[in-house]
Amino acid sequence: MSEPIVIAEEVSVQYGAGVAGVLALDGVSLAVQRGEVMMILGPSGSGKTTLLQILGALIQPTSGNVVIDGRRTDVLSIKELRRLRLDSFGFVFQLHRLIPTLTAWENVALALDLKGVRGHAAERRSRDLLDELGLSARADAYPGQMSGGQRQRVAIARACALDPPIILADEPTASLDSTSARQVTRLFSELAERQGRAVVIVTHDTRLMSSADRTVIIEDGRIVPEASTSARWEN
Repeated sequence: MSEPIVIAEEVSVQYGAGVAGVLALDGVSLAVQRGEVMMILGPSGSGKTTLLQILGALIQPTSGNVVIDGRRTDVLSIKELRRLRLDSFGFVFQLHRLIPTLTAWENVALALDLKGVRGHAAERRSRDLLDELGLSARADAYPGQMSGGQRQRVAIARACALDPPIILADEPTASLDSTSARQVTRLFSELAERQGRAVVIVTHDTRLMSSADRTVIIEDGRIVPEASTSARWEN
């Protein structure tokens, strides 16, 4: 098996100090492989969103190490961390965060602007991505003219615009109906299987477990051992 593209080693995250401090993550170790869909499940307040932020180098751990594509994040400058995030990650959120006054392709093109891709090249790349996700007919539509599932697919296209090797998704199906949620989850599977991207999805929706190559359960800031996963979540 190839070297994991993201590794968390004994990571802990504490917010605040003393009796008012909150231990959001407690000694979490995790490795994410290229080409896999990993689903992180857990109730509200379990630490799953904090773990996603750690894996995406959005925050630094209080203790422990994070290695992204062979680079330890704790030795990087702020500028180097920004470049690492730009080169390595595409982010998808529960709320699609599309700009309502821009069309679908224009929203996708915003990501390309970060690397100086503009004009006809940006439009062509954006329309190609939307076509791949089955949205070629909606490329000129505004977010308010699209369904929730269509808007989320635009957000996925935007996350893929810079061709990142890792996609991180925080509750991407929470605001969708069951049919749209299955469609979006299938898209993530295709991104991993056909394009070799690592996809990490944080959710509390156990209906999506069958779509993952691997499921990690987190409770009270700790990963639940695999042996107890079925008893806790599948019954």
